[in-house]
Amino acid sequence: MADQSYCQRLQHDMYFLTSNSRLNEQVVDKIILQLNRVYPQILTDTEAEKFRNPKASLHTRLSYLIKHLQKKGDRHCQEFYRALQINAEQLYNDLPSRKILKTTDSTEIDTDMEKCMLNDRGPVFFLTCFSVAAGFALFWYCSHSDTKVIGRARRILGFSPIIIGRHVRNICMLYLEDISRN
Repeated sequence: MADQSYCQRLQHDMYFLTSNSRLNEQVVDKIILQLNRVYPQILTDTEAEKFRNPKASLHTRLSYLIKHLQKKGDRHCQEFYRALQINAEQLYNDLPSRKILKTTDSTEIDTDMEKCMLNDRGPVFFLTCFSVAAGFALFWYCSHSDTKVIGRARRILGFSPIIIGRHVRNICMLYLEDISRN
């Protein structure tokens, strides 16, 4: 995507720009006027008037403007992007082609994708897995009939009221005492 021309990028961004009223009348008019005033002139006066015609819908005018710029060449599409950046910077930063360009850089991380990957299962899943692993470790540690192991386990559990709740600690201590009696 990084080596694509501006015309190809504009083709890729066309649906995004024309959908859901992302651009309002004032911003489109500013972009058209800027393309009309820039040197060398991108849009002639008659073309600018045609694309600023209030009788046509904004979606139609914007679609025709993008197609017209694509026919004229890469320089014209580049100027459209420059005008969009000047007049609607937030929208310019949200363009799909800009996001792809940002994510192709190996030093940057796409935080939206990272959030989806990390939060796919949620914190309850993490706590469940952690609890199961801790339970297996405690069971394995305490399952030996060696009294030295039970003594060590009692010391560890005795000093851990902050880590696990007192109720859970008391149950584990009772279990260890029952094992030591057997």
